[in-house]
Amino acid sequence: MQAFLGIFLLLGCCWLFSENKQQIRYTPIIKALALQLVLAVLIFKVPAVSGFILKMASVIDILKQSTQDGTKFVFGYLGGAEVPFHINPDSAGSTFVFALQALPIIIVMSALSMLLFYWRILPFVVKMISIVLRRLLGVGGALGTTAAAKIFLGNIETPLLIRPYLKNFSRSELFTMMVCGMASTAMCIMPIYSEILTGVIDFPMQHLIAATLLNIPAAMAISQILIPNTSAITEAEATTPYEFNGAMDAVSRGTADGLNIFLNVMAMLIVALALVSLGNALLGNISLADGSALSLEKIFGFILAPFAWLMGIPWGESHIAAQLLGVKTVLNEIVAFSGLKAQASSLSPSTVGIMVYALCGFANF
Repeated sequence: MQAFLGIFLLLGCCWLFSENKQQIRYTPIIKALALQLVLAVLIFKVPAVSGFILKMASVIDILKQSTQDGTKFVFGYLGGAEVPFHINPDSAGSTFVFALQALPIIIVMSALSMLLFYWRILPFVVKMISIVLRRLLGVGGALGTTAAAKIFLGNIETPLLIRPYLKNFSRSELFTMMVCGMASTAMCIMPIYSEILTGVIDFPMQHLIAATLLNIPAAMAISQILIPNTSAITEAEATTPYEFNGAMDAVSRGTADGLNIFLNVMAMLIVALALVSLGNALLGNISLADGSALSLEKIFGFILAPFAWLMGIPWGESHIAAQLLGVKTVLNEIVAFSGLKAQASSLSPSTVGIMVYALCGFANF
């Protein structure tokens, strides 16, 4: 009942902030929520579907291992190869180098995505999913295409598929496209989350794929409450934003794009963690009633604890969950997932599962 109350109250908050309550169309919103429920049942209760999701997850795990073969050759033991010296077992250090062993999968996934785009496999899958979204939720072809593509691509690449039609988008359609982008993640970054969550939850990749699939209809429902569409929907088919001279050209283009993402993620992690440390150092001069120092995490815990409780998390664990939600919102989801791994032993399995879904998205400042 707590989770159902949470759904009702969170949607109610969106209704309160809606800019045009009279124009809200409730049928597509109800269908979007129903689609979420159906997808959840299919993914976790139907063996054929859950088996397919696990197969997808295993393919990405194979890509992780293949990427490590490349990092071992290029970076040696820093990239995951055997360490050529004795390691003191009492040392608190680790030979795992996140930037050189975890992040390079972004480059490989980006190159593979471009290759699948060149072979017309990715556009076909996107088109099939967009047809389902258009028929069930009544959105235009252009918006349906971007929502479907968001499952596989990032926020930069997705709008390129319908770039010629963006000028025709209504304010509501632009907002929905942005919300879908923030509420979901991209295939190229999922292996990083999976690497962090290994040992925290069983089959992390399956849950990450499920989270993105479930978040798309939820994002469309919430955005249509906040800014209802009062204009004609924009019909369109996906265009080809890339011109390749061959398969290797597609791979090289994808590699270059992946390198940019790799460097951006690495730089943002350094800055994000530095800012947290700086903020806590400044706030540490303020003492709370229990004698402990004030920190950013504690501030987030106070503010966001009610929202964590509305998600179905027990009140006793809501402050820790709220801190993770705050870190994810102000910094990014990679830092938040790392925090979840550190806090997992003090949380129930149910709370850990909820937080995996809550943190899986690009929504941050």
